[in-house]
Amino acid sequence: MVTSGFDLSRYLPLLLPFIVVQLGLMALALWDWAHRQRFRYLTRWVWLVIIVLVNTVGPLGYLLLGREDNA
Repeated sequence: MVTSGFDLSRYLPLLLPFIVVQLGLMALALWDWAHRQRFRYLTRWVWLVIIVLVNTVGPLGYLLLGREDNA
């Protein structure tokens, strides 16, 4: 019997590393966001929206550009 449709179980092993990286970056960025008082370029709440809604690029952007040095 031939079925035409999307079979997630076939692609899950390929997608799993990307999902893990995305969730790890988001968790790290959210933890840092919660513990930091000062931010660069944008306000605290705008960074939160970017971290949560912009996949992979949002957490990376925050970690590379949004954090202000504590020095």
